[in-house]
Amino acid sequence: MISVNMVAANVYEVVLEGSEESIHRVTMSPECYKQICGGTYTQEWVIIEAFRLMLEFEQRSEIAKEFDLSELILRYEYFVIQMQYRLGYQESPGSD
Repeated sequence: MISVNMVAANVYEVVLEGSEESIHRVTMSPECYKQICGGTYTQEWVIIEAFRLMLEFEQRSEIAKEFDLSELILRYEYFVIQMQYRLGYQESPGSD
């Protein structure tokens, strides 16, 4: 299970529960949030889905304890597209 709590402006504490619980501090700027889902989902849900995606590609122990979500855009090919697909988000025609 993944739980997310806002601890400061644009900063979230993420707990990956299980036999080896781990705690992560994630920053997500409003620009990154808008790029991923256009503001149509909660920040917490976007972060949960980002962790689910990361866990498909790496072990829990390999996930940094502190990072900015925008780093994943550079780290994972097609990150934004994969996130939009997972969230069921489609940009409306003519939006920038």
